[in-house]
Amino acid sequence: MPPVIDEQKCVRCGTCANICNSAILLFDRKNPAPPQVVFPEECWHCEACVVDCPADAIRMRFPLAYSLMYVASSTLKPEELNRDRD
Repeated sequence: MPPVIDEQKCVRCGTCANICNSAILLFDRKNPAPPQVVFPEECWHCEACVVDCPADAIRMRFPLAYSLMYVASSTLKPEELNRDRD
């Protein structure tokens, strides 16, 4: 799943397109439209565009398989952490 750009928040600076290591975003300064996701299947979900966006206009959508694999350690209870060590 590619990043989602909020057109209301986007200031059309092009930072996301410049920082993207997969080159999935297309941005033309002559066009008043926000950057477009042109190669969504190539997204590495690195979140560089999300972190560097000065307007906080980008959010990441993760594929379901990624969501199922990710567990924040801060959500685990101490007994669950100890159980994993055994």
